[in-house]
Amino acid sequence: MRRIIILEVSPRDGLQNEKTPISTADKVALITRARAAGLTRIEVASFVNPKRVPQMADAEAVIAALPDDGGIYVGLVLNEKGAERALATKVHELGAVVVASDRFAERNQGQTSAQSVDAAIAIARRARKAGRRANITVSAAFGCPFEGEVPQARVVEIIRRLAVEEPNDIALADTIGVADPWRVRTMIAEIKRELPHLRLRGHFHNTRNTGLANAFAAVEAGVDALDCSIGGVGGCPFAPAATGNVPTEDVVYMLDRGGYVVGVDLQALIATTGWLTERIGRPLPAMVSRAGAFPPAPSRVSQMENA
Repeated sequence: MRRIIILEVSPRDGLQNEKTPISTADKVALITRARAAGLTRIEVASFVNPKRVPQMADAEAVIAALPDDGGIYVGLVLNEKGAERALATKVHELGAVVVASDRFAERNQGQTSAQSVDAAIAIARRARKAGRRANITVSAAFGCPFEGEVPQARVVEIIRRLAVEEPNDIALADTIGVADPWRVRTMIAEIKRELPHLRLRGHFHNTRNTGLANAFAAVEAGVDALDCSIGGVGGCPFAPAATGNVPTEDVVYMLDRGGYVVGVDLQALIATTGWLTERIGRPLPAMVSRAGAFPPAPSRVSQMENA
C-alpha cells in the first residue's frame, strides 16, 4: 500500500493560537514525544514577529534544545527576515506561505497574493542555496474569510508558478475550514493532470467538521503527505473562527485501518494528547484519544468486561 507522510504541526500551527503560555521546555517535550511516536517530519516553530504571535517568540531556543536524531525539523518563515533567523538555526526545512486571496494576504502578511508568491519563491531559493529543504503552503486555497470562494483556476495557476521552483512539496491549505471532499478531489485531480510528478500535501482545518473527510479525499486523490496536529489543537490567529488542524491520531487511525503505511505509534499519540491536555488546561478535540484505538488493548478489554 501507499505510504502517507504525516507532517506534524502541533508545535507550531497547533500552539500558536493558544492563549495559555506554553514553556520552551514543554514545546521541546512535545516535539520529543512526537519523534518517539515515529513522526519524522515536524513543524517546530515559526520565525514571525513575536508581537503578532507571542507563543512563537522562543523559536530559536526551542530549536537549539532539539536533539539531532534524524528527524526533519521545519520552521515557518514569511519573509526575508524570517528566513535569516531560520537559517541561523539548525532547522532542516523552511516552510514558506503563499496566500491565494489578496485580502487575506494583506491581513496575514501585509502584501498582495502575487507578492506572497514572489516572497515564497525567494525563500525557497534561499533555502536551497543554503543547503536546506523548502516547502510551500498555499493558504486559503479553498476559501477566504474576506473574499469568499477562491476560484480553482487561480489556485492552479499559483501552483503552476511554484512548481517550477521544485520545493520538497506544495500544500493545499484549507486555512479556515470551508472545503468539502468533492472540491478537494476535483482540485487535486486537476493539479495532478498538469503536474503528475509534483509532490502534494494536504492541510485541513476542522472548522465545519469536514477536516477528516477532506483528508481522506486528498489521500484518495493522490497527495503524498498530510499536515496533522496532535490532539487537534490549533487555529489561525488571522482567520476568524478557524479551529485546529485534523487530529494526528484520528488521521493515523483512519489510514491504518485502510492499510496505508504511516509508521506512527497510535498509542503513543493518544498518551501525548493526554499529556498536552494537561499543559493546555482544556479538553482537546481529537476523537480517537477519547474513545481509544480499536481493537482495544488487552488491559482495556479486561476493564470493559469487568465493568
